[in-house]
Parts: sequence; structure tokens; C-alpha cells
Amino acid sequence: MSIPVRTRAQVGIDAPPVLVEAHFQPGTPSFTLVGMAHKAVREARDRVRSAIKNVGFKYPQGRVVVNLAPADLAKHGGRYDLAIAVAILTATEQVDSRHLPRLEFLGELSLYGELRPVRGAFCAAAQLRAPVEGGQGVRLVVPTAHRSELAPLTGVAVHPAASLLDVVRLLQAETLPPPATLPLPAPPRRRAQPALSDVRGQAHAKRALAVAAAGAHHMLMTGPPGTGKTMLARRLAALLPPLTNAEAVDVANVYSISSRPPPPFGIRPYCDPHHTASAAAMVGGGNPVAPGEVTLAHGGVLFLDELPEFQRDVLEALREPLEENTIAIARVQQTVRFPAGFQLIAAMNPCPAGYVCDEARCRCTPQQVRQYRGRVSGPLLDRIDIRVEVGPVSDADLWETKVRTSDDALRDAIALARERQVRRCGKASAALTAAEVDAFCVLDSDARALLRRAAKRFSLSARGVHRVRKVARTVADLAGADAIATAHVAEALGYRT
Repeated sequence: MSIPVRTRAQVGIDAPPVLVEAHFQPGTPSFTLVGMAHKAVREARDRVRSAIKNVGFKYPQGRVVVNLAPADLAKHGGRYDLAIAVAILTATEQVDSRHLPRLEFLGELSLYGELRPVRGAFCAAAQLRAPVEGGQGVRLVVPTAHRSELAPLTGVAVHPAASLLDVVRLLQAETLPPPATLPLPAPPRRRAQPALSDVRGQAHAKRALAVAAAGAHHMLMTGPPGTGKTMLARRLAALLPPLTNAEAVDVANVYSISSRPPPPFGIRPYCDPHHTASAAAMVGGGNPVAPGEVTLAHGGVLFLDELPEFQRDVLEALREPLEENTIAIARVQQTVRFPAGFQLIAAMNPCPAGYVCDEARCRCTPQQVRQYRGRVSGPLLDRIDIRVEVGPVSDADLWETKVRTSDDALRDAIALARERQVRRCGKASAALTAAEVDAFCVLDSDARALLRRAAKRFSLSARGVHRVRKVARTVADLAGADAIATAHVAEALGYRT
């Protein structure tokens, strides 16, 4: 009886184990692949046959049955080619199988035996970092193209191979050679982004942006065209604290299963989809299920410009990820859950023409203005912590000629505030639960009285009151204060216009 060959499937960012079994018996030549294999997997028959022959081995002339277990797990793509080829070679006793229990195989084969990269290799390698049943000491055989991608993972033994022949040599060795030494990733460098000081004026919006960056709060900017809303949003990513190693691994996991080029390891992603994006493009979909913009922005910034121009179902689909930091894509056969811990920054005009503040230029009726603003629902707005008006730039600020300063001091203050939050409760203020808000966002008597009066006057929901307390906690952290005072609550209330 041949030994099953280990490989891994891809379900979201999870990589469940798959066993490949091959059986050969005399008869009319045929190849049968079972185990809920989709079209691209079934096409492995021709790729594997040609690859085995072209590297100098014999393809069995008889009935070949290959089983991918478990049978109820859908398999997609060409990631199983290498495992199928190894299973056939060991089942026909052309290659020794004694090392198979210690190896997992992942890779697509060319007709001539070269190994090609596949999506999700980072996810599969990350699974080997934690001991699993029978998995202690298991090594991963992957195409050489994944060397640099897998370099940030520690504690994972990898054997890069350029071809099926290299894999055969590995299996035929008396003892497994030491795992490859992967190149160390370069230290993350911030993108060459313009400084926040490039935005003329807008001191109130800049302060709100700093508060949003310090506490990971969602933010909406409203104002006429040309006032700097987009410029401000594009500078948020440079103000955020750097990713931790665990967060960087999560981001790499996401981009491993995506066709989009990943950001440099350790750099926060920035996504700005066009307002014509569909709901599937925003939250994920397809067959197999692929991540959407909310997942590709995980750990970074999702910027939605011209917010009311997005389709209503697209905006409403953001409710769950804004609250839960995950998104579940439900299908008949399975439900795939992706991470979606992004920070939302949105911008919109005050009216369809964009100049509601200037009666000489705006011709929109009050009904048109109400319809335009009504495209963004109240439940969605209630989930946005900070909302600021961005007015026209004053003449003095526009023609200012003094040398603009660096953002390093502001970035350091934001990083220090975030460190205070992590030391206190292990997360940013925006991620606090209701119980954690009661524990860590305690108001003094005057601040509590102010918030109660404001909640009654402005009809704040329970969620709104909690979010004001979170923002007040961030404002206090930026000021280096342990207690939340009246001034901190007043500033937080000013961000819910």
C-alpha cells in the first residue's frame, strides 16, 4: 500500500490539509481523479503525464486512480499537480516513499516538469508554524519562485525546487538535507508619500486625521471639491504606526490568495476602489471565493471617495466588516470568512453640484440635497466615529510661503498614543468592546454629565455614545492624560456633526 502524499487546499485564507492517494492496476489506460476536483484540477491529468515523461520516468500504462481526500472539500487550481505526480511515482515504485510522512508538496507543473508558483503558498506555509497532529517536523516543498515570499515566516522548514526532477532527487536522498536558508526580508520602509504639511490650511481636519490615526477610528470628510479631502485621506497611511510582525503575516496571508501585487512586507496596504465597484468586488465573491477590497485593505486603509456615488447595496455591505472586522461570504456549499480589519476613510460633497455652501454657484434644490445625502444610510453613518466638515482654504493659507515642516513629530505622537492603548487593553481604542469601553473609557463626573446632555440633545444612539467615549479616550491618549476630562469629550462630540 502506497503512502498518501500531503498537500493543502485553499479556503479563504485557511489551508486545510489534503491527502493525495494513487492506485495503479493493469487494464485499459485511463486516469480517474476523484475527490470533488474542479476543472483546473482535473486538467492535471495531462500536465502530470507530460511532466513525468519529460523528466525521464515512465507513466503507468494501465488504470490510474487518484483520490483527493477529504472528498467533501472542494479543490481548485493547479496547486495539486506536484503532489499528484509524486503520488503516482511512489505508487509505481519508481521513487522511494520513506520521506513522504515528513513532507508536504505544493506547486503547478509545466509540461516539461518545471514547477510554477501557485496562490496561497504563504497561507500553506503559515499553517506549518503551529504543531498539528502528525505535523511536527513537516517540511514544505514549493517552487523556487516562492523563496522571497516565504522568507518572513519563522519556524517553517522549506525546500524550494525548480522542477519535478529536483523533487525526485530530494525523495531519493538517504537523509533529507537541511531546509533552505531563505533570504531575510528587507526592513520595511515607508512609501514615499507627500507629507501632511503639503495640505494648505485645514487645521481642524488635520487634527481629526491625527485622532483617527491614533485610535484606528473610521472617518468621513464632507466638503466642496478642491478643499483637500482626497489629499488628506491619502496621507493617513503614512501616519499610522508600523505593522507588528503578526499583523504583517496576516496581510501577507491575504495577498497570497489574491491576484493583486502585495505591498512590501510590513507596510500597511492602501486601497481606493472606484465608486463603480460592485458588491462582490468590495466584499469578495466568485468561484472559488476571492477576497474583496475590504479584505485587501486589512491592516491598512480603505478610502472611498465620492461616497454617495457608490451603489446602495455596496455601502450597506460594509456594515458587518465595520463592526466585526471580518466578512463572511456565504455560498450553497460553503461559507468563507475573510479578515476585514481596515480603517475606513470616506469623502463626499455636500450636494450633487458640490457647492451647497456657496449659493452663488450651487443650484441644487433642498430636495436634491436631501436625496443626495440620503444615499448614505443612518446605520452606516452611525458606525463612523469621526465626521468633519472640510471647508474652502482661506486666502492666507493658500498663498502661504513659509517652509513646511516634517510630519515626524506628529507621527511619533500618534505612535505613542497607540502604544498607550495597546499597553492598557491590547488593542486600539476603536476596537474596544462594550465591556472594555466601561472598563477603560471611564469619564469624570463633569465629562459624564456633558456626554449625557449631548446624547439627549442630539439623540445619540447607544452605539453613538460608546463611539464618542472611544474617541474621547484617544484624544486623552494623544494629550498624555490618564483620565478622560470634559475637554476630551467636547472634542469627541465635535467629530459627530
